[in-house]
Amino acid sequence: MACSPGTTRNQQLASTQKRMGEHFTPNQLLGRTHTIGCVAVEITQKCNLDCTLCYLSEHSQAVRDIPIQEVFKRLDNVLKHYGPGTSVQITGGDPTLRKRSELIDIVAYANQLGLHTALFTNGIAATRDLLTELAEAGLNDIAFHVDTTQERKGYDDEASLNAIREEYIVRAKGLGLMVIFNTTVHTGNFSELPMLVDFFVQHADAVSFASFQLQAETGRGEWGARTDVVDPLTVKAAIEKTISKALPWEKVRIGHSDCHSYMPTLVTDKQVYSVVDDAQLFAQFIEDFKYIQTTRQHGTAKIIWDYSKAMLARPLWIWKLAKATSAKLLEMRSSLIKSRGRVHKLSFFVQNFMDASALQQDRIDACSFMVMTAGGPVSMCKHNAERDEHILKPLTYTNHRGQVKQYQPLGERYREDNVIPIRLHADDRPAHEPNEKSSNESISKPVSEINQELTHELIHGVNNDLGARPSSVSSNQQTSEIG
Repeated sequence: MACSPGTTRNQQLASTQKRMGEHFTPNQLLGRTHTIGCVAVEITQKCNLDCTLCYLSEHSQAVRDIPIQEVFKRLDNVLKHYGPGTSVQITGGDPTLRKRSELIDIVAYANQLGLHTALFTNGIAATRDLLTELAEAGLNDIAFHVDTTQERKGYDDEASLNAIREEYIVRAKGLGLMVIFNTTVHTGNFSELPMLVDFFVQHADAVSFASFQLQAETGRGEWGARTDVVDPLTVKAAIEKTISKALPWEKVRIGHSDCHSYMPTLVTDKQVYSVVDDAQLFAQFIEDFKYIQTTRQHGTAKIIWDYSKAMLARPLWIWKLAKATSAKLLEMRSSLIKSRGRVHKLSFFVQNFMDASALQQDRIDACSFMVMTAGGPVSMCKHNAERDEHILKPLTYTNHRGQVKQYQPLGERYREDNVIPIRLHADDRPAHEPNEKSSNESISKPVSEINQELTHELIHGVNNDLGARPSSVSSNQQTSEIG
């Protein structure tokens, strides 16, 4: 189902550009080099935690896992809507609660389609053995959600949770996985942000991405809306305070400016340096080289080859990038000497989810973070606000024997007891083929190696870093760590 490299890809980009509207700025990646930031595929609604800011539904824990054939179909539709190389979050609930063999098959299938896969998990059941098998199946990234909203027994603050973060780093070490950490920022842990930022900087040799999601009133979370203390500006200020340096936010745009802020940095000798300082130069680059669709899925050799050819065709860019790189190396010279030339990539991401009762249509339209449902892609914030409308609908699917089957989300006993009232839908018929028209609706290295990867990371690595969000939920379940 791969899209053709010509018209179809151009149509996808044109469609994205159109829905971006006024947010299609010169430094906007969506519609230029990306069709979307990332797409979540929820393979289970169950979880082994009960987070105080959980985005799931009161019914989620009772919902049966959708058939694996439906999961494959949704992955097919990610490819159909957004093309190869799209970053896909394998998520839930917590995806590690899915039958192990099926989880492996799901990752392998997505990899076979040429999608970039990331597993979003609280890490409790993500053992070293499981991560090894997933990496062998083609998993690219591992995103661990760890913060105080999970109320893990024996861990009262973010500082104490660093022990778990360090354990998870060890679990993923040496598997070739990019390590991401997701943190929900709320009034209770806001004062600990500087400590968290410092932790990620100190571990930049292992952690490549630190995502901070701001508290939102959505799903079944009990804490509700955030206070004025937590705001995109205050979170960015906390990051800058920690590193004792102002950062050039918004030089790279992906999606709506009120939703996401992406800051790629380099870390050497525990010092943080921005990557993109010149918005105009960046805008010119992505415009001139937007036709290059090579991603990490194609391998490093292919990336270097394609960009080398492109540079030879536009030799002025060789001089421009050499000049910018020289300036950055000069800025970093003292730290580079102290670290003996060792440089690590660390991206910061601030994600501002909307409250369920305060959705803004222009932000939904320009969303860079979708959830693939049976009916097509839906904006994440909109999906969280209306989750029951998606997860409680029956489905018709074809099993591996070619038999047409019906999937009922809730068991008969649960429906009979109806301990939690379920809102009846106007259309409760089984869903069939996805509505394609709905895509815009409810929709440690030496410095030399870093230099080679920098251009590609800015243009094509960003989509693998986006949309990190918490993976949570469950009631009265064991919350102790499993090694």
